[in-house]
Amino acid sequence: MAGWTRAFLMSAHPDLGRDGDVCPFTSMGARLGLLRFAVSDATPDDPARIAREARDAFAAFEDMPHAPRMGNFRAVLLGFPNCADERGIAALGAAQKALRLTSFRRARMIGVFHARAEALGLWNPDFRPLRSPIPLIAFRALVEQDAPFVIRHPLLAPSYLRAFPIRGSRRLLSRLWAKS
Repeated sequence: MAGWTRAFLMSAHPDLGRDGDVCPFTSMGARLGLLRFAVSDATPDDPARIAREARDAFAAFEDMPHAPRMGNFRAVLLGFPNCADERGIAALGAAQKALRLTSFRRARMIGVFHARAEALGLWNPDFRPLRSPIPLIAFRALVEQDAPFVIRHPLLAPSYLRAFPIRGSRRLLSRLWAKS
């Protein structure tokens, strides 16, 4: 997972559709010591364990100490190498869904990555940013640049606008106007 993070998330990609790293916050998070990895040996036959370990990883993310104004660089990646089949991916998706409302309320992002992920890239719809060789659930802070995600998931809007009242409003309006 660490190798993939360096080679993919912390690097530019020709299909990304913009300059910079695939995840612009991961490199700084690593430099600040705010990037955490964990691996679970849970299988699709134990969805309760997957959900519990996802909740524990979310709690670890929340409890991660950080310097003032550096919280946006925190991330936790929880790998599930035994969940690469359809049942495993479904179990990870169920764990994500169970945490979604809590994560939205706390201005957090939670994503499921796997080899066949079909989520579209924000700047290039042909790019698949959530593809990873090991299935994983990732947790990170909501950042001002997440306006496109807020538009896709309106339940994020209250937390987003509380965190970024003026600049966030401008970003949301700009994205909405660009769509019309």
